[in-house]
Amino acid sequence: MPDASPDRTAPVPELAARAARTGSSPVRDILALTSRPEVISFAGGLPAPELFDAEGIATAFQQVLAEAPQRALQYSPSEGDPDLRAAVAARSTARGLPTDPDDLLITTGSQQGLTLLATALLEPGDVVLVEDPCYLAALQIFSLAGARVVPVPTDDEGIDPAALDEIAAREQPRLLYIVPTFQNPTGRTLSAERRAAVAEVAARRGLWIAEDDPYGELRFEGEPQPWIASFPGAEDRTALLGSFSKVMAPGLRLGTLRAPAVLRRACVIAKQAADLHTSTVDQAAAARYLAIADLDAHLVRVRDAYRERRNALVDGLAGALPEGSRWNRPAGGMFVWATLPAGYDATALLPKVVRHDVAYVPGAPFFAGRPDPAAMRLSFVTHPPEEITEGLVRLRKALAEAHGEG
Repeated sequence: MPDASPDRTAPVPELAARAARTGSSPVRDILALTSRPEVISFAGGLPAPELFDAEGIATAFQQVLAEAPQRALQYSPSEGDPDLRAAVAARSTARGLPTDPDDLLITTGSQQGLTLLATALLEPGDVVLVEDPCYLAALQIFSLAGARVVPVPTDDEGIDPAALDEIAAREQPRLLYIVPTFQNPTGRTLSAERRAAVAEVAARRGLWIAEDDPYGELRFEGEPQPWIASFPGAEDRTALLGSFSKVMAPGLRLGTLRAPAVLRRACVIAKQAADLHTSTVDQAAAARYLAIADLDAHLVRVRDAYRERRNALVDGLAGALPEGSRWNRPAGGMFVWATLPAGYDATALLPKVVRHDVAYVPGAPFFAGRPDPAAMRLSFVTHPPEEITEGLVRLRKALAEAHGEG
């Protein structure tokens, strides 16, 4: 018989292997370290809070709670608020991708949308292809799903379609995850020609595409590029993720998932198991906001402010980074990708930099393949231009002192 002695206690079971192998997000950890108000942080992709249309959002909440509080505070369909789906479908159609409300699922942030896709599509051991470098939280999701992540090389123009084709033929992946417009972390945008090539590879090699587009409406210059989902070969195999976090407010935690019917139904079931449905009142308020406010006019103000901040950062990097550094000038989004000269280690330098009340995110954690220790991601949206300029002064001094030059 089992030993039932009261003085013996069995050990607590271990965590699941997927939980043990998946680390915390370095970005979230850095944000905790740099939360002091005196720190000028280029680390987090935090939208500028002073640009939130707080008054318009408050009015939307007040109206839905005054007019239909029983409905706004009740359980709601897993697929999402019909008015919100209709509004998103209309905006997607106007941007060049014909969309019906029934094509959409409302999610608790686009992050949940990607989690639902991983649940619906991936078995442990399945291969997921990602851009290298890649959005950090996506790597967390795929790790928790038990997938094997395989990096695809990129250049200054984004993912390399020829390399994608060769790797897809060799690895037999289930899914390609890609952020083709103002990518996180690099800020790069894939050309229409490369988008068409990605769609063709996916169709010929037989894989799903998760196209993540949180930044597409934050374009400062140039012409918008069509979604990969609109290209021949991609229509029946692309899940398009969208977000309200960058265009309205991240605290709403609202995202969208547009997917072919069979995949969307699977994601609805996964969502029922995860949280039943996204916040009813937040969805109702967002739908009302889109009905009573001019989101496009609000986005003009946001883009104008972010363009000025992008310019302040990019134009100041020559005086802040060591000679021989490289960086890009994204046409929109939230991030600049910079590379220090050979011999610099952005991760090792960060603690010394933070002591000067300035911060960035080292680039190494974003790589699924061999990391570049000299890379760093710099966000330009959180602080106004004068603070960005002061932050670059601090960064120059910190890097110089760290390398014994100051």
